[in-house]
Amino acid sequence: MNATIVLHKRPVGTPVLTDFRTVTEKKPEPGVGEILLKTSYVSVDPYLRGRMNDTKSYIAPFELLQPIKSGIIAKVIESDHPDYKQGETVYGLLDWKEYQTSTGKGITRVDVEKFPPSAYLGILGMPGLTAYLGLSEIGKLTKGETLVVSGAAGAVGTVAGQIGKLMGCRVVGICGSDEKVHMLKTDFGFNEAINYKTTRNMRRAIAATCPKGVDVYFDNVGGPISEAVLAKINKFARIIICGAISLYNETSLPTGLSVQPFLLRSSALMQGFIVSDYEAKFPEAMHQLTEWFSTGKIKQAETIVRGFDQIPQAFIDLFTGKNKGKMVVQI
Repeated sequence: MNATIVLHKRPVGTPVLTDFRTVTEKKPEPGVGEILLKTSYVSVDPYLRGRMNDTKSYIAPFELLQPIKSGIIAKVIESDHPDYKQGETVYGLLDWKEYQTSTGKGITRVDVEKFPPSAYLGILGMPGLTAYLGLSEIGKLTKGETLVVSGAAGAVGTVAGQIGKLMGCRVVGICGSDEKVHMLKTDFGFNEAINYKTTRNMRRAIAATCPKGVDVYFDNVGGPISEAVLAKINKFARIIICGAISLYNETSLPTGLSVQPFLLRSSALMQGFIVSDYEAKFPEAMHQLTEWFSTGKIKQAETIVRGFDQIPQAFIDLFTGKNKGKMVVQI
């Protein structure tokens, strides 16, 4: 038999386990020109929360009672496809299923002898691409500048901070625990890190850790944290809007600081960023990320949860910060 996780109800506020349901179906068999895949690793990502709402966005919402999709590493169990052999490992945007068939469209073969399989969901996957392209295409870092990263202990943030250090920048991370502060500074070379949960005045903390102001802000969270950073941006600052996890579970549109005065007085750029907009640059980005990773110049941070049935809980745990780096479920 074959377990599948579907969206049972659209979440109201923070998702709960009853928003998901596991159904059992017959294990599929590959048809002519198809391959049978067995799921090995599943990526859970904050952006999936937006797809659970029935609202217009840059990507279509999930349908009720249909499988949820995310980045998945899978092994080819059977093949009737000329380009794929039994035993090979592939990556694709696939269903939350133990087994599924594919025509080969939209999947990519990955080398698990050279790098751990989970790396293709993190530093060598969409999080790595997001960090690299956000900084190179919008941030345009210059040596000596100050880069602030919110959600700095997450999948994208850990990579963005390390790239900033490679570019010769002062890097300040914002995260949610003292343990993560220690990790960012000790393991990933951040110059400073701020625990926003124990910091009473974020504006003062930003001012103290960024004495020359903020030149580039890689924003993964939105909300009050980002408002505090805006108060310290420099002339011609670049603000990369990559995510807004602090707002994803809000049930009403929040009101906050008007950003226009800060952008105007600093002649600053604030730009929303969807990594798929830069697909043409993926090969260039992957080449650089692979070189840095293989030579140890950047490191992977990940939290691995084991068990197919743990996928929904691992996803929910993203919103309480239980992950360090990329959250991955190993099957």
